[in-house]
Amino acid sequence: MVKFSKQFEGQLVPEWKEAFVDYWQLKKDLKRIHLLNPENTSVNKQPKQESCFSFSSLRKFSLLGHQQREHKVIQVHRKLASSASKGDMYETELLEQFADTDAAKEFFILLDLQLNKVNQFYKAKEVEFLERGDSLKKQMQILVELKTLLQDERAKGSSAQDSKEDVSISGTISCDEESTTDKAEQEKGQDNPTDESDKSDVQYEDCSKPDELSKSISSKRVDGKFRSLSTRVINCQGKNLRIHIPLTNPTRTFSAITYLLWDDLVNQSSKKYGVEGSRLHINKTKLHHAEKMIRGAFIELYRGLGYLQTYRNLNLLAFVKILKKFDKVTNQQVLPIYLRVVESSYFNSSDKVLKLADEVEEIFVKHFAEDDRRKAMKYLKPTQRKESHSVTFFIGLFSGCFLALLIGYVIMAHVTGTYRPKSKTNIYMETVYPVLSMFSLLFLHFFLYGCNIFMWRKTRINYSFIFELSPTRELKYRDVFLICTTSMTVVVGVLFVHLLLIAKGYNAQIQAIPGLLLLVFLLVLVCPLNIIYKSSRYRFLCVIRNIILSPLYKVVMLDFFMADQLCSQVPMLRNLEYVACYYISGSYKTQDYGLCMRNKNYRDLAYAVSFLPYYWRAMQCARRWFDEGHTSHLVNLGKYVSAMLAAGAKVAYEKERSSGWLCLLVVISSAATVYQLYWDFVKDWGLLQPHSKNPWLRDELMLRRKFIYYFSMGLNLVLRLAWLQTVFHYNFGNVDYRVTGLLLAALEVVRRGHWNFYRLENEHLNNAGKFRAVKTIPLPFHEVDDQD
Repeated sequence: MVKFSKQFEGQLVPEWKEAFVDYWQLKKDLKRIHLLNPENTSVNKQPKQESCFSFSSLRKFSLLGHQQREHKVIQVHRKLASSASKGDMYETELLEQFADTDAAKEFFILLDLQLNKVNQFYKAKEVEFLERGDSLKKQMQILVELKTLLQDERAKGSSAQDSKEDVSISGTISCDEESTTDKAEQEKGQDNPTDESDKSDVQYEDCSKPDELSKSISSKRVDGKFRSLSTRVINCQGKNLRIHIPLTNPTRTFSAITYLLWDDLVNQSSKKYGVEGSRLHINKTKLHHAEKMIRGAFIELYRGLGYLQTYRNLNLLAFVKILKKFDKVTNQQVLPIYLRVVESSYFNSSDKVLKLADEVEEIFVKHFAEDDRRKAMKYLKPTQRKESHSVTFFIGLFSGCFLALLIGYVIMAHVTGTYRPKSKTNIYMETVYPVLSMFSLLFLHFFLYGCNIFMWRKTRINYSFIFELSPTRELKYRDVFLICTTSMTVVVGVLFVHLLLIAKGYNAQIQAIPGLLLLVFLLVLVCPLNIIYKSSRYRFLCVIRNIILSPLYKVVMLDFFMADQLCSQVPMLRNLEYVACYYISGSYKTQDYGLCMRNKNYRDLAYAVSFLPYYWRAMQCARRWFDEGHTSHLVNLGKYVSAMLAAGAKVAYEKERSSGWLCLLVVISSAATVYQLYWDFVKDWGLLQPHSKNPWLRDELMLRRKFIYYFSMGLNLVLRLAWLQTVFHYNFGNVDYRVTGLLLAALEVVRRGHWNFYRLENEHLNNAGKFRAVKTIPLPFHEVDDQD
């Protein structure tokens, strides 16, 4: 039988862990009472049993408490709340002397503290979700009204011409220069809290009747922050509404900028030629984006309500379990008395969350699922994908195949003398090594990501929430291991056959095999068929697109996390560039392996590839600073600039190996390394806090053994100094320099995989510190007061 403590820890909301009942501390206090109670000798001889409580057992204990007339050993006093936010407070008075009264008092003081904490947290979250629910209901009402207006407009203008054009709701704007100036002066210097959501505000009119759309309305220009791009408040019968269009992709960014420039141009021409105003449109596309935002907000609200119900149920079970243990240790009947208090307390008696959850279900079924409840539940309560034992079987199967093929490949390479530096067949290294190195680094990185997922799940780090992954489509660590073992089995198997054919004398005819292997993997990556983890493949391609087009896309956690991974994969990118040049130029036909290296354009492009990951990451920092306004992003940008300077110094030193360039390389690389180490330890990992209760670590640690953190910092320091090999050129016997380069590149990948765990641990603790368990979706419609 699973112990309740493990069941409790496995089911609680990770970000709210500090707000749950401290069941483990209560158990420690019970052990103290147990050790000091001489009457428990007979109890110690009884076998210890653990049982999992259900809600039927809760009703049983509740009924028992109400029916029997127990002898009261405690009395729980209820103190009225001094403020609405705190709620009622509970305090327990001992009516009988226990074997250790002081320990019992400490136990009930802690128990009362936990009950008060649970009530306060539940009430605060309930108020938060109720306010969010009321806001979403208003949003839904506005959306329904606008969709009705749009349908009416489409019905009125149903002609051949209108069918080709995008029907929209429009209104005439007349600008008042004096009111605009006054409005701008009032708004100047004020901070809009919605700016923290990385979005741009473009505000449109919303009227309740189609007839009023043709009336002249007054417009007041608002000078907000530069990152808002366009902010326009439109008044309709004394009610101002605006719609937010998040600049999450280049299309919306450019369209918002174009709209702003065109709007300013129209306003200037209106003033010059006396035109009354321009027209604003709310078309079907804008309403579709608004509907998508509201739907996402409802899903997150429903998820939060589910978390709150889980919070209530688990805490109730924890109180029952700990009180039952107390009765067993002290031979008293405390459970029925205190359980009545717990059941009547606010967190268990309030039904507002249940009612709101029912309302959300009804709204979602009606407006987003076409009255299909089963379809709505797929969004609101997505079922977790079950893990199959067949996946584990195939992981073991392909692991064995990979090891066998790898051993055979190494033996065959040694027999044929392929990897001997002075061998005539060493020319094989020029074609196969870049492909093998590229796949090795890629799937080593992917394998470490699977290890990261395993550790994140084991330590209850909510990586799915941090990366905003779909719970039904995300890759589990077994899926990652299966992809790695299968792919590397295919790669090594194909290269083994390729090497076998070369040994038999087939040279010119089979040189295209490594290139075809790479092409097959690329085709699988972009395959539109719903096979081989299509959703994950397309999500990966979207993230890569966001990185390449930085800073045009809004930066989220997954984007800059992936960009950091690319910073550790520069050798893989350079190998990919060489393989592309080798096969696109047709060098594999003439076996002219040095053609690409002799081409100046290729060499310049190779240097540019070395800079690209750092450039993309720097642009992401610039975009985050542009969206959020935090100077810390500029400081982070400086870290990647220092990395680019170090890479530039390395390139210059490789071209001209003089002592001057060597000194410059050492100075810049050392400064960049110190910069990166500081950011790794202090910012990314949150360590090196001098006043922490854990010396030079942080207060909250997910791993129990502290020495692991000290060892990790030392390991990260050592692996960060791998660039010294490029300066001193260490030789490992007769090992080819390419193999040495692959080893160093693999060490950097290992460092990044090691870095990933602590980076997400720190992010998770930041979310837990603010009790963020659900996403905050920006809402499209906002009502603005005239004084705003």
